[in-house]
Amino acid sequence: MQFNRKILPAEERLLDFLVKKSSILFPTNWKDKLLVRPMHDGKMGSLVLFPYGIIKSERLFGKQISECQFKDKDGIYVVASLNIDKEGDLFELDIWKVDFSPLIDIPDCLFLK
Repeated sequence: MQFNRKILPAEERLLDFLVKKSSILFPTNWKDKLLVRPMHDGKMGSLVLFPYGIIKSERLFGKQISECQFKDKDGIYVVASLNIDKEGDLFELDIWKVDFSPLIDIPDCLFLK
């Protein structure tokens, strides 16, 4: 069973990048008390997001608001998508490594673009 936790620094940088890339304006304190729960995705890195530390179990997917692609350390492409729920709150950081192998690293160079 996966437990809720604080977001890790590399995950936070990716999430911040995707939030800024989106056309949605979030409150300036959107990261305050943010909790995440790793998804059962073969360790590709996907996260369920719980803004303001509020754990809601009955949330529904709304839409994708931004996306980026990068190569993992092993040269395999990764697609990262940021989704919100039907209420407009952050919902998922969906990470898909195209060969379904575990994510090795989120590169810092991604955020320099």
